[in-house]
Amino acid sequence: MMISIANPIYDAVFKYLMEDNRVAKTVLSALLKREVVEVEMRKHEYTNGTRDKISMFRIDFGAKVRQDDGSLKLVLIELQKTWLETETLRFRQYLGTQYANPDNILKDDNPNGYGIPMITVYLLGHRVGEIEEPVLYVRHKSYDYDGVEVTKGMPDPFVESLVHDSIIVQIPLLHGRVNNRLVEVLSVFDQTNKDGNNRQVLNIDEDTYRGDAEMEHILHRLLAAASDAKLRQDMNVEDEYFSAIETRDTSIMRRDQRIAEQTAQLEEQTAQLEEQSAQLEEQSAQLEEQSAQLEEQSAQLEEQSAQLEEQSAQLEEQRSALLLSAKAMKTAGIPVEQIAEMTRLSVEEISGMV
Repeated sequence: MMISIANPIYDAVFKYLMEDNRVAKTVLSALLKREVVEVEMRKHEYTNGTRDKISMFRIDFGAKVRQDDGSLKLVLIELQKTWLETETLRFRQYLGTQYANPDNILKDDNPNGYGIPMITVYLLGHRVGEIEEPVLYVRHKSYDYDGVEVTKGMPDPFVESLVHDSIIVQIPLLHGRVNNRLVEVLSVFDQTNKDGNNRQVLNIDEDTYRGDAEMEHILHRLLAAASDAKLRQDMNVEDEYFSAIETRDTSIMRRDQRIAEQTAQLEEQTAQLEEQSAQLEEQSAQLEEQSAQLEEQSAQLEEQSAQLEEQSAQLEEQRSALLLSAKAMKTAGIPVEQIAEMTRLSVEEISGMV
């Protein structure tokens, strides 16, 4: 049978859900893949009070977790939920606060002041890069200089005070992949089940979870949240906030798109101007080369003209000498024909000499 439950994507609903001790143990046990025997919500709850950029909701839990040998281990679980993409700096800043918090130091039999081992859980309403796994378990290990894992003496409280494991859940990738307990528990976050007219509500087939007492309890809790007037008002406030964020982000996206388009146009125009400038420089170089060639040709012509003038002057000088010689020979009585043969002047020219 289909039922309508409150959408746990909302901070108010998520907080209401996780405040239930039984639900918290069910969710955390599924995340850790170990039985959470005791769980306590820490006294401080860190939410994005300024709500300036993102919606990030944080809850701290102290949990006693059963180990493989049956013993119980106290761990600090930092659960952070965000439904908008955010920079990792915000997560790191919060972790820094937790590491520096004196309340997170073991109180009993702890002369060295070791911190409570920490596990961070990130419930993300968006994908992380190209990672296709819906749930990532990021665990630390210790190695010697040669890269061999160190197991003797581990885990060590000093080491566990300085590093932590993480669990990253990509909610959008959970849909249709209910193949383990964690995905089954988190399936109540599946946003593909949103009501077509009211995104504050998810339409769930309760028969899917029939016989599972813990999942039925979660559905019951979310069903109660759907009928809670205060929670509905809180969800309305979140919707107003998200609407403002979406409007702002849309404006920013359009502005960035216009800037990108204008930048592309300027780059294209700059490229065209650079190409035209290169063409003009090439043409200028060609003109300079042609001008140099013309100057060289002009110099050659001037040199040839000077040579011709010199040759002409020499020929004129030689002719004058021949004429004087011919005239002298004619005066001496040498026959005109003989003079012409000797000087290569014409008989008529010699005959006309006075």
